[in-house]
Amino acid sequence: MRRNRSPFLGLALGAAAGAAGTTALNAVTYADMALRGRPASSTPETTVERMADLAHVSVPGDDAARGNRLTGLGALTGLAAGIGVGAALGALRAAGWRPGTAALGMAATLTVLVASNGPMTVLRVTDPRTWSAGDWVSDVVPHAAYGAVTAWLLERLDPA
Repeated sequence: MRRNRSPFLGLALGAAAGAAGTTALNAVTYADMALRGRPASSTPETTVERMADLAHVSVPGDDAARGNRLTGLGALTGLAAGIGVGAALGALRAAGWRPGTAALGMAATLTVLVASNGPMTVLRVTDPRTWSAGDWVSDVVPHAAYGAVTAWLLERLDPA
């Protein structure tokens, strides 16, 4: 198993791959919205609102400004999840974990699914047990795009 010269390099390369994967996830999500005419999900901002309530922190502003802040913060949590998962995968590679591209892509997909849907489920913003097949496809396909792009780019940025 080969190691990077620095664990920080692994984190940086993983974060870059995660950012690219997050862009792919967003592109697939927005294309789905455009093709099917479906609205954006409100679960990210609801999750932020519940987290703020639990932390006894208020999100300031009148109704419109507060809503806009929650939307922005919800989007930022998605970016943090995608970049964070990529950074973690880069750190694992720096430590010597070198699965094949398919396994790395599956690990990225599953980890980012948990990172994004886990808090929403724990906070009871959503319940995946109640999702329809269409709901699952709308969620899994963009996350699979994330996994594929993140794994592909990470392997090219940091070849074995």
